[in-house]
Amino acid sequence: MDNGVKEYKSYGEQVDLLSQRGMDVGDRDTALTTLQRVNYYRLSGYWYPFRKKSNRGRDDEFSPGTCLDDVVAFYDFDARLRMATFSALTPIELAIRALLGHELGRVDPCIHLDPSLLGATARIRGDYREWLDKYERELNLSREDFVAHHDEKYGGVLPVWAAVELLDWGQLTRLYGFSPRGVQDTIADVCGLTAPQLTSWLKALNLVRNTCAHHGRLFNRVHTLSPKLPQLGQHPDLDAVATDWSRTFGQLTMIQFLLDRLQVGRPTFLPTVLKTFPSVRAVPITDMGASSDWSVTSPLWNR
Repeated sequence: MDNGVKEYKSYGEQVDLLSQRGMDVGDRDTALTTLQRVNYYRLSGYWYPFRKKSNRGRDDEFSPGTCLDDVVAFYDFDARLRMATFSALTPIELAIRALLGHELGRVDPCIHLDPSLLGATARIRGDYREWLDKYERELNLSREDFVAHHDEKYGGVLPVWAAVELLDWGQLTRLYGFSPRGVQDTIADVCGLTAPQLTSWLKALNLVRNTCAHHGRLFNRVHTLSPKLPQLGQHPDLDAVATDWSRTFGQLTMIQFLLDRLQVGRPTFLPTVLKTFPSVRAVPITDMGASSDWSVTSPLWNR
């Protein structure tokens, strides 16, 4: 009975369907193993660029020369890129967390619990109450030793330099947004940015981090948030990067910039992975937003 749900297909039938649509699936047993390892619909995001173009967008038929091995090469590359990106973001997150806890602590050890001490945003919008509720839930659920220590010695009230250790990237970004402008400016200056610019970068990179954490496709994604950029001439190494900042290469350039300005992490990590981009004419590296000479145009990438 037709209930509006697509018909179930076995692994063999999935392989046959790809072959019927013009994909060279190679060795059949290997193709079967691939589809057992990677869900058909997850892999479909990687063969999308290989589908024939039409007035409607993309047809079901594949362009001549499409082979499953190339699709799998992009899938494997994307897995490497996600792992490298997540790893590169970690020291940035930790550095921002340390800076924010330290600078807020200068104002008051418990500033995060008193909106009257924070910036105007914390007092005029309802977001702060939502942020505080989530923070308190995390505090109550935490089994960290430092939380138990403060609970025993100080009645559970964490100073802000300890409290930031309970925050994920999103909560950290929101606390930065609630902070007094002087605190924001001090941290942004370390990053070579203004406070509004750093806010936009943190929000954009939070989405990149979430894509990596949830195994989303990264390499040819069009990102919903683009960064506010410094004026030309302030950072020649950033100016030298020609990219669409809503594409993944632009977002990765933000990471390279912050690694450099914060002096953390391994700036060679992402360039090394990008150099393994599959050599397939149908899907050039420019689909990521990178120029063909991306590795030599800027010190941020010329490692």
